[in-house]
Amino acid sequence: MIFCGKKNKKADKYDPDKQEPMIRASICNGEQVAGFRDIKTGRFEEILFVRDPSDLEAFKKEYGIRGEIRKEY
Repeated sequence: MIFCGKKNKKADKYDPDKQEPMIRASICNGEQVAGFRDIKTGRFEEILFVRDPSDLEAFKKEYGIRGEIRKEY
């Protein structure tokens, strides 16, 4: 899938000690992107454009994430 000229990508690896799973959501149009925020730098790495709940569940399963993921607007 291509979104705004970018393809979904797979993170090299997810380190829960250094990264926080997060969803960036637009307040204007409701678009959501799942990814990881570096805890030290705050840099956000986009991984997946979330079109529906099944995309989010696939993201969580892929990286072994349990529970809710924080949203940032």
